[in-house]
Amino acid sequence: MNPPRARSALERIPLYRPGKAAESDALKLSSNENPFPPLPGVVERAVAELGRMNRYPDAGTMALREAIGRHVGVEPAGIATGTGSVAVLFALLHAYLEPGDEIVYAWRSFEAYPIAADLTGASSTAVPLLPDGRHDIDAMTAAVTERTKAILICTPNNPTGPVVTQSELDRLLARVPDHVLVAVDEAYVEFVRDPQACSGLAAMEGHPNVVVLRTFSKAYGLAGLRVGYAVADESIADAVRKVVPPFSVTDVAAAAAIASLEAYDELAARVDHVVAERETLRAALLDQGWTVPRAEGNFVWLPLGGAALDFAAACAPVSVRPFAGDGVRISIGDPGVDQRFLEAAAGWRAAHP
Repeated sequence: MNPPRARSALERIPLYRPGKAAESDALKLSSNENPFPPLPGVVERAVAELGRMNRYPDAGTMALREAIGRHVGVEPAGIATGTGSVAVLFALLHAYLEPGDEIVYAWRSFEAYPIAADLTGASSTAVPLLPDGRHDIDAMTAAVTERTKAILICTPNNPTGPVVTQSELDRLLARVPDHVLVAVDEAYVEFVRDPQACSGLAAMEGHPNVVVLRTFSKAYGLAGLRVGYAVADESIADAVRKVVPPFSVTDVAAAAAIASLEAYDELAARVDHVVAERETLRAALLDQGWTVPRAEGNFVWLPLGGAALDFAAACAPVSVRPFAGDGVRISIGDPGVDQRFLEAAAGWRAAHP
């Protein structure tokens, strides 16, 4: 007797594969995690919510949306929350895309994009990155057709690192019809130091089709609690909230996110530390002779092509993230672990001149 058959679309959708585990958390440079523990006060606020775990969480995440609204300067009605920005993205695409529609994004970019697109039944148009790892904005604009319903902009781009500039985003928005969603994925926005980088929030002014996606998983160090959000026109936020499963964000996660926002000064200091370590790591790799795109997230990228898997294996016991046929992403970790990675990279380069 055969079991029920899943949707045919799932036959072409790969399982999402997280970063490879390591012997210890410190050695894991494969998942873009924050190397610091939770911010001051976060654990206490989260633990306080555990005593009422017999109760459902706030389905509207009102306190969290109000806190986010104060942080980004928008009304709570324009905010939709979910279990990480990736879940909010999935909800956004399910709310607006149907079979026969098209979605445009750069590639290589966040590996969840084609999965999210395929689950809606829409067709993907993956536009190759420029040689330096940047989005090819002109090619992405040219790829828009009358069937296009959404464009995804990942800035800084995961896994390659560069940002989309404000002039590039402005140029795209000037050419794209207003009925096309433009989702600006800013999962790593806190780490950006490029003065030319675009602001999704600023782009929303005059462009109600722009949606900004952000997360508490990276800079805020709440990857294990899964909290993300969208900032959008109220009608779009309403649509996303209809699609997100009820009670997705727990009160524990919401309390931790609110406490993290309240500890923003300490957060900023930690982010500065990560940025400084990122620049140190990139400079060391450049000194070794590697090609390293400009890095604006909490990671660096080595475009190794077909050598990606072998290089990653040679870095053990440090775990890095290979993308077969493209390259390797290295998250910023403890300086001592980063140094161990640099030693492995130097050894590989000496053995493969």
